[in-house]
Order: sequence, then structure tokens, then C-alpha cells
Amino acid sequence: MIFLQLFYTFFKIGLFSFGGGYGMLSVIQGEVVTKHGWLTHTEFTDIVAISQMTPGPIGINSATYVGFTAVHNAGYSELMATVGSLLASFSVMLPSFILMLLISKFLMKYRKHPSVEAVFSVIRLVVVGLIASASLLLMNKENFGSLTENPLQFAISIALFLFAFVGLKRWKMSPILLIVICGAISGVVYSIL
Repeated sequence: MIFLQLFYTFFKIGLFSFGGGYGMLSVIQGEVVTKHGWLTHTEFTDIVAISQMTPGPIGINSATYVGFTAVHNAGYSELMATVGSLLASFSVMLPSFILMLLISKFLMKYRKHPSVEAVFSVIRLVVVGLIASASLLLMNKENFGSLTENPLQFAISIALFLFAFVGLKRWKMSPILLIVICGAISGVVYSIL
């Protein structure tokens, strides 16, 4: 039953999530954490971190991790959990593959049509909203700490966030360099504390 649920859930995520992996994050969290309870909020945060650090699209990496974890937590062997990860990854890619085959000829022929351009301008706005939603969902107690429970951790998290934001927007730093710098800073700071 878990395999059918995984297929349906990730097929639906792949079909109705626009904007790539970051646009998918809020939908994935809603499905796997809130609706099905396959992962905790902390495990989902770990997925996001691991998916960003590994090569490949974040949506597919997340599906792979969720598929493995959900099947493993359901009591199946690691071999079956691997099948779950492959199934979830395949399921999230399948709708895009089918849709691109169906609309590729249409899109190339009518790409400059005003109606098509209007639809894409709306889709761009929706994508920005989905990415903003994913960012806000990640600004939680598990990632930033709590101002009331641990004000020092919260202050360090906010400082690292602001440094990364300014580094990207103002100084045009490489995201890889920012990950390394922020990781090193937090490693030093938390080893001292």
C-alpha cells in the first residue's frame, strides 16, 4: 500500500507543482509531513539540506530521500526502501515527461501568441509565490531556533541568513562558497559554545 501511496503522492506533486524543486518544497512538505506523516519537520529540514548539497534537481533528490525513508519507516527492508526511493523519483518526473511530450509541438508553434504569453506571465507569478512559500516554510524553529528558548542560536541563525542574503544579492558570491563559509562559521561558533 505504501508504494501505491508514494506513486500517487509524487505523481500529483510532479503534476501540480510549478517552478522546479523550490516550488515543490512546500507541496512536498504538505504531503509527506502534514498529510501522510511519513517524516517529521526535522527530517524534512534534513531532506532540504541534503538535497541542496547533492547534485541534481532538489525535487527529485527530495523524492528519492522521502521514498526511501517512508518505506523504511513502514518496516520494510533496505532493498524495498531503495525500490521506494526509485518509485518516488520516477513518479515525480513522469508528469513532466508526459506533459513535455504532449505540448512541445504546440508550444513551439504558438510560443509568440498573446494568449500563450499571458498564460506564461501568470505562471511566472505563481512560481515566485511558490518559491517564497518554500522559503517561509523553512524559516521555522528547527532551522533558526527560537527567540524565547535559545536566543543565542536564533541570533546566530539570523546573522548567517543575513550574511548569505547580502552575499548573494549585493556581493554576487557563489552559493557554494556561501555554504562553505556559513558552515565553517557555524561549526566554529557552535564548537565554542
